[in-house]
Amino acid sequence: MMLIPTHHFRDIERKPEYLQPEKCVPPPYPGPVGTMWFIRDGCGIACAIVTWFLVLYAEFVVLFVMLIPSRDYVYSIINGIVFNLLAFLALASHCRAMLTDPGAVPKGNATKEFIESLQLKPGQVVYKCPKCCSIKPDRAHHCSVCKRCIRKMDHHCPWVNNCVGENNQKYFVLFTMYIALISLHALIMVGFHFLHCFEEDWTTYGLNREEMAEAGISLHEKMQPLNVSSTECSSFSPPTTVILLILLCFEGLLFLIFTSVMFGTQVHSICTDETGIERLKRKNQPRECTGSWQSVKETFGGDFSLNWFNPFSRPCQPEIPSDKDMVRQVTSLSDTETTEDPSEETKDEDSVEVTDE
Repeated sequence: MMLIPTHHFRDIERKPEYLQPEKCVPPPYPGPVGTMWFIRDGCGIACAIVTWFLVLYAEFVVLFVMLIPSRDYVYSIINGIVFNLLAFLALASHCRAMLTDPGAVPKGNATKEFIESLQLKPGQVVYKCPKCCSIKPDRAHHCSVCKRCIRKMDHHCPWVNNCVGENNQKYFVLFTMYIALISLHALIMVGFHFLHCFEEDWTTYGLNREEMAEAGISLHEKMQPLNVSSTECSSFSPPTTVILLILLCFEGLLFLIFTSVMFGTQVHSICTDETGIERLKRKNQPRECTGSWQSVKETFGGDFSLNWFNPFSRPCQPEIPSDKDMVRQVTSLSDTETTEDPSEETKDEDSVEVTDE
């Protein structure tokens, strides 16, 4: 039978040297609670830096091109507070999503001694990841970038340089929501700024000498809006201002569409209790769902409150899985018929009990 590339890679992963539990090193000692999590991936680090740069660019244009030069102090103060608050929450959510352990499974715990201590009964198996040599609980998947198995892994996002999993999905949802809000806010302010300045200042800036003479405008009066006046729209020249605003419009529109789609996708995954990977795989095995509202409360941290929108509040911490949670009951032979090479079936009992996934 011809194998598709996925099957080909799985056959390579199931070589004997990767499947034998005695090849696993003992698990490392767990770090202290709250240890910072950071993925050393060049692409992810570059994307995270670009994300911060784009937010800071939007901050610069909004403050120094639109709000500070405006003579409407109420308008500037209100929009400045709203935009800076949303930008702060967006960057805080980004940091929490990037520096929070997404739910990594202990690495290297698939040792022969540990598997023997489980005392598996007939029909029971444990699934082992051949890449990180860890026993995988239900709904865990291996990330090739993080090089770990992640519980309830949805996907790996380079923009936050981390996986989106059980422990940091809330922060990722807040990040996409706040980025979409500041993008929409910036686009609305740019629209008002263009309308106001086109009527106030920029119509006189482009007049030639003949047109100014007919309108009774002196050269000094024409250049006055570029300095300080009651109708000043920007500290920069109109061409520079237009370029900065057009770039901000392009950035805001692009990120508004992108983050809105991601936000809707994540909310749908939470409400249906189905991760992106599970939605792609569509496994035939039935899985018990916790219910849409229960899943939402677990993700955002309890009953509805303002803490749902606070990137500094933690989501509901899942119970630490016990040894029994790692053992799965096989209902039919088809559950494991593709997980072992035929040459390995008669080696020892561990090759039957330890199932590659």
